[in-house]
Amino acid sequence: MTVTGRGRTGEVRRPLSPMERWYWICDQISPLNVIARVHVAGAVSEETLAWAAARLVEEHPLLRVAVGCEPDGSRPGFLPARQTRIPVRTVRCGRSDTDRWEREIDEVELATPLNWRAGPLARLTDVATRTTGDEGERHDLLLTVSHVIADGTTTLELLRRLVELAAGREAAGSGALSAPDVPRPRPALPAPESLLPRRINGVPRAVHLVAALVADQLALARARPRRLVPAAPVPVGLRRTRLIRHRLDAPQLDALVARCHREGVTVHSALAAALALAVADDAALPGQAGRYRRTASVTIGSPVDFRTELVPPVGPRDAGAYVATVPSYVPAGPGVGLWPAARGAFRDLRRRKRIHHHLALVSMLRFLSPRSVNRSARAVALVERTGPGNTCLSNIGRFDFPDRAGRWALSGAQFVAGISVSGYLVATVNTSHGALHWNFTHIDGAVTRERAERIALRAVRTLLSGVGPTGP
Repeated sequence: MTVTGRGRTGEVRRPLSPMERWYWICDQISPLNVIARVHVAGAVSEETLAWAAARLVEEHPLLRVAVGCEPDGSRPGFLPARQTRIPVRTVRCGRSDTDRWEREIDEVELATPLNWRAGPLARLTDVATRTTGDEGERHDLLLTVSHVIADGTTTLELLRRLVELAAGREAAGSGALSAPDVPRPRPALPAPESLLPRRINGVPRAVHLVAALVADQLALARARPRRLVPAAPVPVGLRRTRLIRHRLDAPQLDALVARCHREGVTVHSALAAALALAVADDAALPGQAGRYRRTASVTIGSPVDFRTELVPPVGPRDAGAYVATVPSYVPAGPGVGLWPAARGAFRDLRRRKRIHHHLALVSMLRFLSPRSVNRSARAVALVERTGPGNTCLSNIGRFDFPDRAGRWALSGAQFVAGISVSGYLVATVNTSHGALHWNFTHIDGAVTRERAERIALRAVRTLLSGVGPTGP
């Protein structure tokens, strides 16, 4: 299979890269979807959404693909989708059902795989309040994309562009679209691994890979970190991702940013520390895995975006999955406060980025990614024991989703991630529309709803109590 050259539009026909193949295999075991949501105040027609979705497909080659493979599931590759229209589903609800969109994500979007055999690897759901044309009409748009072709940044960007196209058509009516709204076909890019730098910090990639792994083993031996222990074993084929939602409002967010600045850490480090302390506190409860040692650490996985490190760099508006999850060992023993833990998380993640640990992990997948689902048991078991996604914090930072598009007011843009076999608890974070959205997903049964809610609430309260009087 071949891919059209960079700089030209066209179809993607090539084998899945090791990273893409791993995501595809995980998705077949248990759905691995990424969902973006935005709230739209104003009238939106089904016809307009279908039109905008069709234009989005025209712009992005990866939205025109399916996955083909041999009868035994080996040698998977991208090929043109049999169906090139993004399905649009409408869910109508009453004015009082304000959380219907959350239930749709929890009950449908996280649980239902995309049809990779036919394509496209995306679908759109419109949760519509009241009737079309009503002055009080509201819509929650949910764009679900396979992790094979998208990460959180990609999915939010695709939804932003879809809303922009739809608003442009609504404003234009039967007239021509303005220049910014005209669909702009993007080039078909090679696989992420093929764009990795050949030499990193002056050493060959293979040498760098070995050095990074040795450094990580030494750090692991020193930290002896703890991992989230499941309440009960859940067979990988029966794993089900569920959603718990939290947010920080504008005053809380401003206080957090100011305090992080004073403490000399990033917001991500503070969030990772709060999550690690919540996991440690939960482990100390009766019936859990037992108290942590005073010097204990908790493993928190941090997906690192490597778009800008590729050669040539890939822009945020290009579809694809461009993150690699590295483990951070966050101090979380008895008596450890939020800010010492945050400084530990900050130092550990900074070191890993400096030695390009995330790029080493991407390179390593060519040795670890199984050839098919039927040959994946060993890799899945390895991830179960040592994978960095056991407890994960995926924070894409500030995402500038516009407040308006044409006549529509926009708010609440955020994303949610499925887990599949990569771990047990994942927190996804983005800052948009003046709020920090902190969504938690967990594997049902392995982490009970009560336990997941307890950890999520502890993390939020620990963070806010360390920030100051804005907390609950």
